Amino acid sequence: MSLSFKNSKLGTIIAFITLSLISLAGYLLLKDLNGPTFSFDPELGSRIGPRQEIILHVSDSAGIRKLVITVQRGAQRMKLHQETYADKPTSIEFPFTLEDAALPDGAFTLEIKAYDASLAGFGKGNSTTEETVLNLDNQPPRISVKTLPPGVKRGGSALVVYSVNEPVRETGVYVNDIFFKGYEQKKNTYACLFPFAESISPSDFLPQIMAKDLAGNITESRLTVNARNTQFKNDTLKIDTAFLEGKKAELALLAPHKKTPLEQYIEANTQSRIRDNEILLNIGENSTATPLWKGAFRALPRSAAKATFGDRRTYTHDGKTIDKQVHQGLDLASVAKAPIPAANNGKVVFAEPLGIYGNLIIIDHGLGLFSIYSHLTDMNVAVGEEVKTNQTIGTTGKSGLAGGDHVHFGFLVGGVPVQPKEWLDSKWIRNNITSRLSTAR
Repeated sequence: MSLSFKNSKLGTIIAFITLSLISLAGYLLLKDLNGPTFSFDPELGSRIGPRQEIILHVSDSAGIRKLVITVQRGAQRMKLHQETYADKPTSIEFPFTLEDAALPDGAFTLEIKAYDASLAGFGKGNSTTEETVLNLDNQPPRISVKTLPPGVKRGGSALVVYSVNEPVRETGVYVNDIFFKGYEQKKNTYACLFPFAESISPSDFLPQIMAKDLAGNITESRLTVNARNTQFKNDTLKIDTAFLEGKKAELALLAPHKKTPLEQYIEANTQSRIRDNEILLNIGENSTATPLWKGAFRALPRSAAKATFGDRRTYTHDGKTIDKQVHQGLDLASVAKAPIPAANNGKVVFAEPLGIYGNLIIIDHGLGLFSIYSHLTDMNVAVGEEVKTNQTIGTTGKSGLAGGDHVHFGFLVGGVPVQPKEWLDSKWIRNNITSRLSTAR
């Protein structure tokens, strides 16, 4: 074999290897031509407040190498954040505010720039730059209270009507740590029903009104309310063996990890009750914005009250105290399987079994007010159905932990149980609710 042939063959191999390396390098450099992608939580609007937290989401399958956040107003630029990521994560969440930028009110540009960890650009990686023009708003909204309740009894309901000088993202009343939504009645005018829960003493009842504008600025102020105390009854319920045996199936479902019916009852009456009431609180977060009811509400006709709202119950077994709870409605008994009328116009938002309540129907009457009917035998309505006053929705019974045939009838404001007697009193409704709602329209 001649030397020239060998050189020719070697040259071909070298050329092939060189071409392969060039192709591989080109593939590595060109296979990823897309830079990182961005999203914001919440989505950016035209206005933003200096203390509003923005969560920036950045993602790239090749990994993220670097992130730079800059604000610019006119010729002035300020770097809010710059970070290089050694571990090259494929996604990051970065929360930030504009408070440190100390910008005055007005337009500015928010610039987000991120570099991925690909070999594109001869190892520099792809980059994405997003510029958004925003308006900084440092001014919190102004709240003007139009009418307050004349007085609120412990366990009762209260209504405040107020206006806000600009559109809001969220508004309502905080009672301790629970928020009760304000519903817009006309432009920038709101009505908010909120409870004076029976578990709160008058000295601890400190409702606070709040409004958060579209830029995230918040105004909060204390509502001056005449809080009146209420004395509730004490009651003793004997839980005997016959009752426990009769509820054996329900108790096994409510507390399957407990061994005896008595242990199951105590577990159900405490832990299941807590879980059930959390569900009621969640249901109460969303209501029709305007009142659906008309006039006073109506209870089960020709019935006797076997228990009242706020009763301090002591549960005993064989002469020993096994539990203590507070009764949150009216226990109304008539004849067995008596037809139950809807207390007023509304919309069914719940109709199924729920823990200690058994078969339960909840009707939304608007503005955060709901009526509840539990321990039913039959349920004749479905979720989403609109009902009228006196329409039969079910029959009384003893499902759940009920000891005898009756209906547990009650009211919720924002998911919190309140005194039913107020809503069954047409004079109270007129003086405390409807006459004040008229100022919102």
